[in-house]
Amino acid sequence: MLQNIKSSYFNAKIFSYIDERQKLKIIKCNKSLQKNINISIINYKFFTGKYIIYESNGFGKEYDGYNNRLMFEGEYLNGERNGKGKEYYGNDVIIFEGKYLNGKRNGYGKEYYNNGKLKFEGEYLNNEKWIGTGYDHYRNIIYELINGNGKVKEYNEYGIIFEGEYLNGKRNGYGKEYYISRELKFEGEYLNNEKWIGTGYDEDGNILYKLNNNINGKGKEYNDNNKIKFEGEYLNGKRHGKGKEYYYEGKLRFEGEYLNGKRNGKGKEYYENGKILFEGDYLYGYKLKGKFYVNEKLEYEGEFLYNNKYNGKGYDENGNIIYELINGNGKVKEYNYKGELEFEGEYLNGKWNGYGKVYDYYGNLRFEGEYSNGKRNGKGKEYWNDGKLKFEGEYLNGKRNGKGKEYNVFTGKLEFEGEYSNGIRNGKGKEYYNNGKLKFEGEYSNGIRNGKGKEYYRSGKVKFEGEYLKDERKKE
Repeated sequence: MLQNIKSSYFNAKIFSYIDERQKLKIIKCNKSLQKNINISIINYKFFTGKYIIYESNGFGKEYDGYNNRLMFEGEYLNGERNGKGKEYYGNDVIIFEGKYLNGKRNGYGKEYYNNGKLKFEGEYLNNEKWIGTGYDHYRNIIYELINGNGKVKEYNEYGIIFEGEYLNGKRNGYGKEYYISRELKFEGEYLNNEKWIGTGYDEDGNILYKLNNNINGKGKEYNDNNKIKFEGEYLNGKRHGKGKEYYYEGKLRFEGEYLNGKRNGKGKEYYENGKILFEGDYLYGYKLKGKFYVNEKLEYEGEFLYNNKYNGKGYDENGNIIYELINGNGKVKEYNYKGELEFEGEYLNGKWNGYGKVYDYYGNLRFEGEYSNGKRNGKGKEYWNDGKLKFEGEYLNGKRNGKGKEYNVFTGKLEFEGEYSNGIRNGKGKEYYNNGKLKFEGEYSNGIRNGKGKEYYRSGKVKFEGEYLKDERKKE
């Protein structure tokens, strides 16, 4: 329908009533409509499982990328939640409202059950409840916290899930966990939110496991999925001697020797599919010397320094030597725990130095450029998932610094060119419409328009000329 309406006014009016996910589809698929509505999609940011829509004044909204539900709305700074905000269960049920700092709940806030009733009110510290009062579904006071300390009951929409002692905002001391059915799940001692000493049960009351993590001798650890995550020998509550680690779903991850809680001595690591990943020697938790495999074929053999390849040789799938490292210097390839290529480039002193390429889990090139001391330094290029250019410019200490250009995720056309500092727009810059014409030119500070600038219509005529403060016009 929008495509057949020629009036920009009515298009924009109708467009404002469409849900955000549908807007993205329309913008992506219809370039002429983008021009007609005169909308910029530079503020649509995508992440795994969600997307965020930022507005000019630092306010933003997060949506579930799968079902388009509103997850959060509030203030942002440098891409993280900072200031006042609200979290949602579904699109309209608030489960938290309060203050954030560096992406975490910090300061005064209120937490709610999924049915909207008050659950906790008070102060937070780094996402932990710190000082305040907790309520049950009937608004009865069930606990009070002072500096993160006190006896607590935790509930979800089905009922109680935990009751016990808190210290420094975490489960510490005696406590009980419950299934949704309200049957006892675990009873015992906690240490920094971890089950420490106690017994786990199934929903029929049968003992599943026993924990005694301050033991000397053989023991077992379990994850929150009730799957074993470690079994082996302990000394003074720490892994010491022979043991085995497991992935979350229960597959073997490592088997070998430990010292004071860390891998030390002979050991083997495995991919999630059960194939060998590494075998060799460890020292204080780091790989020291051994063989690294990809798809059960030797990829590297030699010494490591802080888990980085250092002195050794690399091989292709046919067993031919393709690179050699001497004291961390030379060309190299790195693979992730699934055996997929993650980095290829140059090493100096065991770190990324010189030209290199970085790939994601799907084998897509995400970055290529210059490195120094393990970080992006110099010229480089970033790419979107589909291989289109995302950014090209200069870097310093891993962040965008100097001159650079940004490109549109859908059209691949230039959206912005200008100066960067500490990863964000700072200094002079220019924004462009999808038709390539100038949209804005002026000064930026902390990623937004700040200082002198000019706005333009698509026709090229000046729309506004003057000063900006925090992305808002100050005088005409």
